[in-house]
Amino acid sequence: MISFPNCKINIGLYVINKRTDGFHNIETVFYPINVNDALDIVKSPDGYFSFQTSGLKMGKDFENNLVVKAYRLLEKELNIPPVHIYLLKKIPHSAGLGGGSSDAAFTLMKLNEIFELNLSTEQLQLYASKLGSDCPFFILNKPVIATHKGDAFNDVTLSLKDYRISIVKPNQHVKTVEAYQMIKPHNKSPMLDKLVTQPIALWRKSIFNDFEEVIFNQFPEIGKVKETFYNNGAVYAAMSGSGSAVYGIFKDTIPHMTFPDNYFVFNGKIE
Repeated sequence: MISFPNCKINIGLYVINKRTDGFHNIETVFYPINVNDALDIVKSPDGYFSFQTSGLKMGKDFENNLVVKAYRLLEKELNIPPVHIYLLKKIPHSAGLGGGSSDAAFTLMKLNEIFELNLSTEQLQLYASKLGSDCPFFILNKPVIATHKGDAFNDVTLSLKDYRISIVKPNQHVKTVEAYQMIKPHNKSPMLDKLVTQPIALWRKSIFNDFEEVIFNQFPEIGKVKETFYNNGAVYAAMSGSGSAVYGIFKDTIPHMTFPDNYFVFNGKIE
């Protein structure tokens, strides 16, 4: 049974304070974008579990892959039988796009469907939260204001369907833990739910990603991507998550922009 896990972008990302559990409370908008992996899950005909991948290179320890962890979680909790899983990986790693989290969430949803587990959205989100902070978002897969660890959601009225998006990931890998260690928390909410209701042309001066300053200082190539977007007419551009992908939102046709061959580049309409 094939599904197509999508990625997300962050519109604004504010680190509010550090929690007693070591994580941080944040405030951000998660917005789904149609850059997709392909995930095929079928019941095992031979009684053995298998996991195969192609596309972008992945680590060899498949038990640490979030897709396998999602299966193992339901195997342990609900005693589901073995399956064969094939993942075509197109969403880049270490990009701030949530590709691995999306793969895990879609795995949970497909296993729920295949084995008729009758898990509710809330139950699926609970399982997803055990796999990663932003995994529960992909169960909903609609624009939301995300708070707490990025796993508490409020509805937001926001549509970018009249726009086009360019996503570029330089060949740098940002370690999320190290990025958080360099951030100074705000200790107050930026009221992002109000800020995103402004015309998008005003976002450039009012909606920010707290990680950009420290990441751009460490990896100037990432900051140059944002600069390129604005120099070519983007109405808004920002780094997604803690990086290293940067996106530019364009009102009309995306202009031709030249990036190094080893960069990931996606251009398309926002659906």
